[in-house]
Amino acid sequence: MMDVLSRNWGWVVLRGVVAILFGIFTLMSPGITLAVLVLMYGAYAIADGVLMIGGAIAHHGKGSHWFAMIIGGLIGIAAGLAAFFWPGITAVALLMVIAAWAVMTGIAMMAAAIQLRKVITGEWRLVLAGLLSVGFGVVLAVRPGTGALAMVLWIGMYAIAAGVLMIGLGFRLRSWGRSHPAPLLSHTA
Repeated sequence: MMDVLSRNWGWVVLRGVVAILFGIFTLMSPGITLAVLVLMYGAYAIADGVLMIGGAIAHHGKGSHWFAMIIGGLIGIAAGLAAFFWPGITAVALLMVIAAWAVMTGIAMMAAAIQLRKVITGEWRLVLAGLLSVGFGVVLAVRPGTGALAMVLWIGMYAIAAGVLMIGLGFRLRSWGRSHPAPLLSHTA
């Protein structure tokens, strides 16, 4: 399983980069309207979901955590599509969609980290990203009336922090792969 994860470390890094870019754009444009935020969130959730599913497909059959990644990716895509098909939803409804997505994504991250802890050090980055995601979702669910501007800033900060943690984990997987080369398969005639 670790061989496959380390060979596909780029998926994790790419998800982190997309999250950071989304977060920076969100923080640089705090005055955007809620409609634009809905569309930005939709695009981000779909991109993250597709990348999560891409990583899961690359790991298919190499452990049980790939199924959690598929579920997390489908939830992200569904949340993104909901934002595009129903852009007139209220800020509170958007917060609840984002909160549910963040909690489910965080749970999927922590499930993957539990599997990784047996074979790699530094899996705490994925646990921390998962806890951050769950915490972010809970805060949004508990305090939905904080206002659109505060919501934009929180989303931007969350995306950057989660992105940095995913990039750190991706490079840790890469490092592990380099120090544990996959055994060569021998072909006998």
